[in-house]
Amino acid sequence: MKLKVGIFDSGIGGFTILNSLLKTRRDVEVFYLADTKRIPFGNKSFKEIRNIAEDVCNFFENKDLDALLIACNTTNACALDILENNLGVPCFDLINSVSVIVKKQIIGILATQTTVRSSYYRNVLRSKKENLKIFQQECPEFVSEIEKEKLNLDKLNDLSDLYLEPLLKKNIEELILGCSHYPLIYNFLRNKIDSNIKIIDPSEALIKNFNKHFEITKTTNYNRISYENVKFFATSEIDEFSKKLKYWLEINKEIRFVNLRSNV
Repeated sequence: MKLKVGIFDSGIGGFTILNSLLKTRRDVEVFYLADTKRIPFGNKSFKEIRNIAEDVCNFFENKDLDALLIACNTTNACALDILENNLGVPCFDLINSVSVIVKKQIIGILATQTTVRSSYYRNVLRSKKENLKIFQQECPEFVSEIEKEKLNLDKLNDLSDLYLEPLLKKNIEELILGCSHYPLIYNFLRNKIDSNIKIIDPSEALIKNFNKHFEITKTTNYNRISYENVKFFATSEIDEFSKKLKYWLEINKEIRFVNLRSNV
């Protein structure tokens, strides 16, 4: 019997979590919800994000989930309690998962405006490790650029320089990609910073945590990812999201349109 797993994000950022999951196991049936109508989340208020979390719970409540993977750092930072309390299933989040694998003392974080201003990353990291120096950088334009059908490499180059410079001046030792969209441009960022600085993709820590909880007899890294047991849902622009699916995942799959309560 397959585990029923929900994945939620504002758009394509959750592909990083989805791929990390499907690289390690095939015993899952995935419901992937992209709230594309309200993207980006990173500039929304604390209250707005909590309202979105309520809508997410309403969507997943009849899916008979075994677990929810929270693929949005901003929702993680502002509304983890709503998701955990309302769904009644194990919820695996990026921020708490990544906090236990931080090894160095001087940490840089790239994240959305709302995530940074929530201080959730800072508070969780400091609760797990003492004497950390944490420097956060808001990246207000990254998500909108990454979500474009065709990446504007010149614009991404300029934005990367703008967002990385303040952190690099602090001599950071590790860099956390604090938005699930950012690992999609991992190679782009990797080429801009010293190889001694470790870049951390929280999705890998989340999936390790998930796999510990739902034990598998043998951990395997599959050479080919299968999306056969993944159902995709989006709240707007079905055709556009389908094109992104083809670009980032190289698949053609049905995208089901869904109206979340406060979208109506």
